[in-house]
Amino acid sequence: MVRMVLDADIRKGKISKNIYGHFSEHLGRCIYEGIWVGKDSPIPNTDGIRNDVIEALKAMKIPVLRWPGGCFADEYHWMDGIGPYDKRPEMINTHWGGVTENNHFGTHEFMRLCELIGAEPYICGNVGSGTVKEMQQWVEYITFDGKSPMADLRRANGREEPWKLTYFGVGNENWGCGGNMRPEYYADEYRRYATYIRNFGGNKIYKIACGANSGDYRWTEVLMREAGKMMDGLSLHYYTVPGDWNTKGSAVDFDDTKWFDTLKKTLFMEELVTRHSVIMDQNDPEKRVGLIVDEWGTWYDVEPGTNPGFLYQQNTLRDALVAGINLNIFNNHCDRVKMANIAQTINVLQAVILTEGEKMLLTPTYHVFHMYQVHQDADLLSMTLENEEYRFGNEAIPQVSASASVDQDGKIHISICNLSHDSDVDIDCELRGATASKVSGTILTAQAMNAHNTFDSPENIKPAAFGGASLKDGRLSVQMPSKSVVVLTVE
Repeated sequence: MVRMVLDADIRKGKISKNIYGHFSEHLGRCIYEGIWVGKDSPIPNTDGIRNDVIEALKAMKIPVLRWPGGCFADEYHWMDGIGPYDKRPEMINTHWGGVTENNHFGTHEFMRLCELIGAEPYICGNVGSGTVKEMQQWVEYITFDGKSPMADLRRANGREEPWKLTYFGVGNENWGCGGNMRPEYYADEYRRYATYIRNFGGNKIYKIACGANSGDYRWTEVLMREAGKMMDGLSLHYYTVPGDWNTKGSAVDFDDTKWFDTLKKTLFMEELVTRHSVIMDQNDPEKRVGLIVDEWGTWYDVEPGTNPGFLYQQNTLRDALVAGINLNIFNNHCDRVKMANIAQTINVLQAVILTEGEKMLLTPTYHVFHMYQVHQDADLLSMTLENEEYRFGNEAIPQVSASASVDQDGKIHISICNLSHDSDVDIDCELRGATASKVSGTILTAQAMNAHNTFDSPENIKPAAFGGASLKDGRLSVQMPSKSVVVLTVE
């Protein structure tokens, strides 16, 4: 029995909708074939962007989208991606598969995508191989509403009015593919580049510095000390990799050992967010600077027969649990975590959508994001858990992951994950500070722990109504099957 106490009258801060953000890089088939098919494609599209993808992302209420990378960002020169398509120079994607790209998906196309799906754009600028002038001009091109060379160039390319650009990242993984910099060096580079990211007109940019790789706490210490006052956000990257980077294993063909190891590795996110937050608190006790987890998710071996540089993997019930656990962690740390971006939106790593020609399917991870959208901009509620252990061999992790919020209409939403691959769990929840008379829910689960959707059977695993919750005398009882994700609405 797991015992839960939910204090419906104790609100602990707003869960930013941007925690439910996504990441789209020029990698494999994420942009080309996934999002962009071109205006002349027989696949139904709006201005070259797939209609089925537009509708799916709108339904998921994607709040913010990060682009163009990733490692790609620090080799991307934005002027190559504007103007007439036949005049755009081709480029080699040296990081991801060595393929040649035609630059048909650039600034105008990305901003159009964001308009179509209702997401705010988060652009990552080139520090590794770019210049301060190049980055300054990109911001001017996008946001300046007066007369200037960059604004005039934008108008000549068909966009009269400036766009709204809220989020701008100053480089990506500059400790690695973005230049192999030391934190002291990058802190100075950040200060220099950020100086020239101007606010034009009524547009105000939220500046995000490149943060740590996983548990590199010294990077966070140096950045906060040397540049914290000039940033609005500091990023963090962490991928769930079962085994190690050489023994990741298949996304589909795995056993209970890999299942347990994957979820154990996922739970490390709690430690990372906690420890980086403590370091940030030392220089920023008011929590003005947001922790931006702008790359997270599972990373397995690529699907057999696919380009190893394209990072294409299937997506199973295991990934749904990974998504639910991470989102619960981010919700529960909403005082510091202000944005997160799962990697990546389509056809890459822990994608929410897979495409094959004209076909498209929604993955189990998509369904979790759709179920959890009720937390967007809701108020986090105080919750305590007396958890059960999920034991496997000589190791143990908590069996249940959970978070709860209350929305503007007063509805309480509780998201719960049962991590065990083979044990159901009963949850007894005491509801304090609220009178509830009705509970309903949605569940995502399957008999097989590697259940997944295919283009021949795109609905093998999908959400269903959940009947395992009941209310009586101010207590909520939940009977959760093994390996499941449940979202409850209490009214």
